[in-house]
Amino acid sequence: MTIPDPGTKGGFSIVTFSVPNERDDAGTTKVEVQLPKDSPLPFVSVQPKPGWTAKTTMRKLDKPIEAFGDSYDEVVDTVTWSGGQIEAGQFDTFSLSVGPLPDDVDALAFPTIQTYSSGEEVAWIQATPANGEEPEHPAPTLQLVAGEAEGTDGGVATTTTASSSSKATTDDGDDRDDGTDPVAIAALVVAVLAALLGAGALLTARSKAA
Repeated sequence: MTIPDPGTKGGFSIVTFSVPNERDDAGTTKVEVQLPKDSPLPFVSVQPKPGWTAKTTMRKLDKPIEAFGDSYDEVVDTVTWSGGQIEAGQFDTFSLSVGPLPDDVDALAFPTIQTYSSGEEVAWIQATPANGEEPEHPAPTLQLVAGEAEGTDGGVATTTTASSSSKATTDDGDDRDDGTDPVAIAALVVAVLAALLGAGALLTARSKAA
């Protein structure tokens, strides 16, 4: 049982559990997921799954946690899917939206109990040791990666820079298309006025001479 994709520290993540049916003579009828005890998650929502019913249980925290300016003293403890069946030789996926993810750990384990139609339970709860050798039934684990800081060469900074450059290019293009240089306009007005004044003076001089 695995969680394929990593999550971003401090952010939200869609956690998808890939559940294989490993018995030839029974189907998987229940999947119970334990949310992390040491890193409680204030926001947990279940993605609806046709043919299955999801049930959540809550637990009180010894010490409230803060998220987005609010305090939480109760969080989701377990999520259990039941009512459907994963047949022999098949697998299925179950998803949760969780967050904000902690920024002080590199992984979150979600111990899971898989129940078969025969009544057999398989506990996917074993921790992976430091040497990386995978146990027989490892707990599904969400790997956490650092978020990309603003002002770096990452996506946010690049997008912002591209938008600014695009705006500057558009403004330059408008100047070229209009040909409306304020200095040139002022010079043209002065020239026209001078010509009119000159013509008036010439007419006055001719009138006096006559």
